[in-house]
Amino acid sequence: MSYKIVQIDFPAAGPWGQEMADTYQELAQDIKNEPGLLWKVWTESKERGEQGGVYLFQDEESANRYLTKHLARLKSFGIKDIRVKVFDVNEPLSRINQAKLG
Repeated sequence: MSYKIVQIDFPAAGPWGQEMADTYQELAQDIKNEPGLLWKVWTESKERGEQGGVYLFQDEESANRYLTKHLARLKSFGIKDIRVKVFDVNEPLSRINQAKLG
């Protein structure tokens, strides 16, 4: 298996904290069922005005499929200046440091 980490962030004016959790709960439920997604960590920085997430996918195909879908969704919300990074996972070193890879 060739795990992929995807990092997405973008400028945001809120919501933050529990309000963000309440607002995006339905979206989180949809993302949870994405094929090939092992986990997502939601990220936010009110101080920098940024939101996003870090995702672990089981393979490149799943990561690319999700990116196509999610970037279109974010753009439909009017979000601009979306930053995306995709990384390969070094599995042997990650397992030494207790990474939960599936």
